[in-house]
Amino acid sequence: MTNNDIEIIGKNVKDMYGTFMGKVVGTITDIDGSIQSVGIDCGSQGLQQIQYEQLVVQGEVVIFIPKWRLDSQRLIREKQLTLRRLKALIDIVSENDDMKADAEIIHEKYKSKLVSLDETEREIKAILETRLNELNEQMKSAKMLSFDAKIQYKSNEISDTTFETVKSCTTEVIEHVTHETAEIANVQNRIADLKLEVHEITSPPTSDIQESAVSYLETSEPQQAVQTILPEVPVESTVISSELIEAPSIPIPEPPTESETTFAFPEPPQQVTAETSKDNNDNDWLARMEAQ
Repeated sequence: MTNNDIEIIGKNVKDMYGTFMGKVVGTITDIDGSIQSVGIDCGSQGLQQIQYEQLVVQGEVVIFIPKWRLDSQRLIREKQLTLRRLKALIDIVSENDDMKADAEIIHEKYKSKLVSLDETEREIKAILETRLNELNEQMKSAKMLSFDAKIQYKSNEISDTTFETVKSCTTEVIEHVTHETAEIANVQNRIADLKLEVHEITSPPTSDIQESAVSYLETSEPQQAVQTILPEVPVESTVISSELIEAPSIPIPEPPTESETTFAFPEPPQQVTAETSKDNNDNDWLARMEAQ
């Protein structure tokens, strides 16, 4: 154990955002004397063993770095390096085709490395999602404590000093949660961008497929247009059909004038009686007299 390692014992431990975590009470070392983990007294949470790589000494304070941050940085760094080497390998092969057979072995090596990094990436994504859920719960608790303190202050249950203390402490927690949430979002975006870069390099080129698709569309569109256009109906057949369909015109008679409006109604049949025959004889007699 070096002197620098011994100096961390007894120092206060804070996280990256300045929140007090506890005090270093001891270390666990390997057979060669290197520190494996550090014991930190976290008060009500008890004694916790923290990996030594997660701690950084800055003056009189030991800074704690979350494990998800170290793992994600390691993943991003390894993936970036693998991508750069793959791009360099592709450039070398494009410049000299004779080296294609030799480069194939190294190419497979880097591809297998990317596959193993994909497994690590899935694990880190799950850890980040779990941490985001924890931060959301902490944010809800901090806001609840702040709002409840405001109610107690308005109801004259706590003093101004107590209310300001609660407000200051909850604000620090909210800022801490906000900063860590933003950092996790940035890491997630960076991992997604690297995944797209890996897909672009490892996926086969699709230019030939796109060109053939475009040429197929150019040749097939005129044929499709011919098939969809219906033949026009001849003009002569249209006239004939319209004449056949059209009903014959019937002349409408004009209304008769007043002078022509004579209606001949048939006389009702007269009942033959004695009086009727007598009247008929009188009429006949008068007609003969007038004729003479």
